[in-house]
Amino acid sequence: MRIGVLTGGGDCPGLNAVIRAVVRKGIEAHGWEIVGFRNGWQGPLEGKSKPIGLDQVEDILTRGGTILGSSRTNPYKIDGGVDRIKAVLADQGIDALVAIGGEDTLGVAKKLTDDGVGVVGVPKTIDNDLGATDYTFGFDTAVHIATESIDRLRTTAESHHRALVVEVMGRHAGWIALHSGLAGGANVILVPERQFSVDKVVQWVERRFEREYAPIIVVAEGAVPEGGAEVLTSGEKDAFGHVRLGGVGTWLAEEIAQRTGKESRAVVLGHTQRGGTPTAYDRVLATRFGLHAVDAVHDGDFGVMVALRGTDIVRVKLSEATAELKTVPLERYQEAEVFFG
Repeated sequence: MRIGVLTGGGDCPGLNAVIRAVVRKGIEAHGWEIVGFRNGWQGPLEGKSKPIGLDQVEDILTRGGTILGSSRTNPYKIDGGVDRIKAVLADQGIDALVAIGGEDTLGVAKKLTDDGVGVVGVPKTIDNDLGATDYTFGFDTAVHIATESIDRLRTTAESHHRALVVEVMGRHAGWIALHSGLAGGANVILVPERQFSVDKVVQWVERRFEREYAPIIVVAEGAVPEGGAEVLTSGEKDAFGHVRLGGVGTWLAEEIAQRTGKESRAVVLGHTQRGGTPTAYDRVLATRFGLHAVDAVHDGDFGVMVALRGTDIVRVKLSEATAELKTVPLERYQEAEVFFG
């Protein structure tokens, strides 16, 4: 058999660990040929591929990013895109695809399965917002990076008696903000799932200053003030209809400065959360996902995604995995509120 593998969407620590596991088990357990498609769905659209052998994955476990490259290409937005993919797969003798990605990449995988292409999905998103799996790899690394950044920023905030607003990733789900905020001892955590009152945030900030401590506010990029709207970096949309968010941290820092008269700064962590080597947890989870994806291909069980349930890796339908985003429940957010102010 010849098996194709691709990585789509935003890059994420742990992608290379999945690729390594697919290649190692595919070759050593089954004698398959593994073909890597370049730059997400652009690869099978344009026939951009390369063979991947054991030598190519020997030293990639600890590397961030993806050796295959990535993109946000959507073949269903391109005239004749699906037919082109089918033609490329047939021409290259590809029997099945392993697609590693988030809701957009796996949404395409689900449609391709419905259109007769054998696809197995592997969940990837640092936002941890993909349904049907307890955790996705990359999330632990992003939280670790954000928490370490908060720890470092706290010392400079205390030294200069200023408020610091730390903006983290999280378009529609606040998992990174919630976990890093709790782990970093933030005084306010703001998530997309719950609109926030600027007046209340200012009260928490002033209470912190009254106790002669510097406030740390962690805000997800998709958080929205009451009666407001998302803050956009630009109005442009990608192939899946997403706009670029960013700027709520700077906006909020300015509001705090104006209302309190205290010095306030914003720090946007941005792509530093995506980069660098994955944590041990993410390496193990990504490796297990890759191994079980190969098992699904071997069983001919297409149209599924491997998922973490408790400590077990299971298979779920791609339709279930992409049905809805996994957002922060209200009760989880309320647990953190005791630490606000």
